[in-house]
Parts: sequence; structure tokens; C-alpha cells
Amino acid sequence: MKSRYALLNYPLIETTGILSIILLIMTTVLLGAYFTSHTVVAVENTSSISRYLYAVNQSTKDRGSISVYDIDAGHRLIETIQTVPGIGDVRGVVASAVTGKLYVAYRSDAGIGMIYCLNLYNDTVLWNKAIDPGVDRLAISPDGQLLYVPTWEGGSAEYINVLESDSGNGVRRVHFSSRSHDALYPLSGPIFQETKATDGSGNYLYLIDPGSYIVSLVGPYSGILGPYAVDSISVHVVNNVTNLWGMQVADLKTGRIITANIPNHPQGDPGLLHGIGWSPDESEVWQSSTRNDPHVFIWNMLNPMVPILKKELVLRSGRGSHWLTFDIKGDYGYIAPNKNGDEGTEIFDARAHVSLGVIGSSEDMLEIDFTNGKIDQVGNQYGIGRAPR
Repeated sequence: MKSRYALLNYPLIETTGILSIILLIMTTVLLGAYFTSHTVVAVENTSSISRYLYAVNQSTKDRGSISVYDIDAGHRLIETIQTVPGIGDVRGVVASAVTGKLYVAYRSDAGIGMIYCLNLYNDTVLWNKAIDPGVDRLAISPDGQLLYVPTWEGGSAEYINVLESDSGNGVRRVHFSSRSHDALYPLSGPIFQETKATDGSGNYLYLIDPGSYIVSLVGPYSGILGPYAVDSISVHVVNNVTNLWGMQVADLKTGRIITANIPNHPQGDPGLLHGIGWSPDESEVWQSSTRNDPHVFIWNMLNPMVPILKKELVLRSGRGSHWLTFDIKGDYGYIAPNKNGDEGTEIFDARAHVSLGVIGSSEDMLEIDFTNGKIDQVGNQYGIGRAPR
């Protein structure tokens, strides 16, 4: 068999005395350098990096499970994790790289607000418990120790719950308004919260200091807020607003709010355009249309306070979408179908704006990355900004 190091098999030279010694030393040095460099390369190549998309299934037949897709292998389905029975409506998902745990908020078939905790290293459910008086799209602290849980957009409790992530036990309540809905802890904090309250308080976005729990607010907006997304330094937030064909953008430093209208929009009352998110590099904001309109609007955000509509995507389903998000690197955009629908979630090349196919129906999804079997970073269900500053 020919040696892989044949290039080092020099022809024998007949030498004597000091010349032989010199050649021997030179050969030893060359061989040592060669094998040392190749050994280093071999060690570097042993690291294993995997990017997985954890998608909490919402279709009728798959509810109660999480599908895991290999992002870098064409979103190939590699595992389906069975979780808990009796899930009626998935409300949100978060995960922590620090603790290696994932949490899903849901309403049971009986309408009870619940959360379950999944160990990401062995796919076992650690706990599953009712949260009084209800749950909605939740957030998690950067250290993975606390969960911030709205009390449901259809509820009357005027607070959100703060829970211990290890047990699901309550730590405190933060009071501000009823019908609390979507909570978010973006990269730069603080905790963001909106509500569906119809008494005027739903026209504000709430910011909760994670240390003091002091609540401040931004607004008023032109209507009741829907889903929103925050940039990487918590300066600009984009908001879906009831009865608006477009979005509103707030500068959190100045309090200024501008309106970006969609030109030539479909006819009729928009109700609430739902999905919205920054591309991770913050060059764009993607926004869903109405429930029955199969378009996704892409805004140029070079100047966040002067958005320019640059493109419209058309969904394969021929119907509207309810949520959207991105992978961490910004390679892919995920457009979910209508809430609890059976249609697939569509994957787009986030830079070329080209549809790549569909995976199972899910709007509650996030990326989890493993290096040599250890979780090193997790994504977010929201389309949050990630641009380095």
C-alpha cells in the first residue's frame, strides 16, 4: 500500500560523516513539523457543530410533539419528540443554552393554561403543570432561571407571572394591564410586553425592568397592539397594530412613533396583521398580511424610521400566515400558516427571497445549536434583531 506520506520518502543518498548527520537532523525536523501541523488540523476537524430547528407541532394529527430538523441538511427531519397529551393550543416556546431546557406554553383541551419543561439532552419532560390563571407567549431570562408568562390575551388578570424555570413555581406578579399576550426578552432587554386590553391600555407597549420590575410604557399607538419585534440594542421596535394596513415603528430613546403604510394593499378591514420580525442583520422587516391574503411584505429598514416597502412574497398555501421568524444566521425565514392550521410552515431563502419548501405545521419554533454535543446557543421564537453593534 502506498503511504499517504509518500512525498516524504526521499531516495537514499550515500553519505558519510558530518553530511549524514546533517541530513538526519534535517529529515527529523521536517518530519516533526509535518506531523505536528497535520495533528493540529486533525484535532480541529474533530469538532462537531449541528444547527437544529425545534418546531412545536400545531397540526391536529401531530399536536403533542416537537419535530427536530437539521438546518444544514436541507431541513431534514431527524427526530420527533413525543411530549405531553391533551394539547389544545400551543401558545409559545423558549429555551436556554445555560440550562439545556426548553419550555412550551399551551392551553389544554379543557382550556387550562399549562407549561411543560423538556430536557434537551435526553428529550424527557421534567415537569408539566397548570399555571394560574393562564398562559400565553412567554419569555425567559438570559441565565435561564426565570420565565415571564403572560396570563392570556382572553383573560382578565391585570398582571403577568414570573416563575422559577426549575419548577414552574411562582416568584412574583408584575401588574400593569389585563389580557397580557406576547412577552419578549430581546438580546439587550428589558422585558417587553403587550396586551389586548380594550380600555386604552392595549394601545401601549410595556417595558419591564428585570431587576426592579418597574414598568414603563411606550405610546400611545394608533390602536391595540399585536405582535412586535425588537432590534439587537432595544432602540427600535416594529409593531403590528389593529386596523392598520402597515406597521408602526417606535424609537424607544425618543418615544417617537411613525406609521409605514402598505401601498396598494388588499381591500377591506385588515383586522390585525399578525407575524412580524427583523431579519437578523436588521436590513429588513418581514410582515404577514391578513388571514386570507397569501402575501408577506418585506420592508427595507436601512433607516428604521423611514421604512420602504421593497417586495411582496406569495405563499404556496394561497392563504395568510400567523407568525414568522428566522434562523440565527439569517439564512432562512420561516412563515407559519394560520393558527393551529394543518398546512406546512414555508421556508424561504432569507436573502434571495425564494421559497425552498415546507416543513410540518408550526409557528412555535426556534434554533438550537450543539457543538460536540453541548448546547452553545439558542434562537428565539420572535424575529429579533441580531446585528453586531
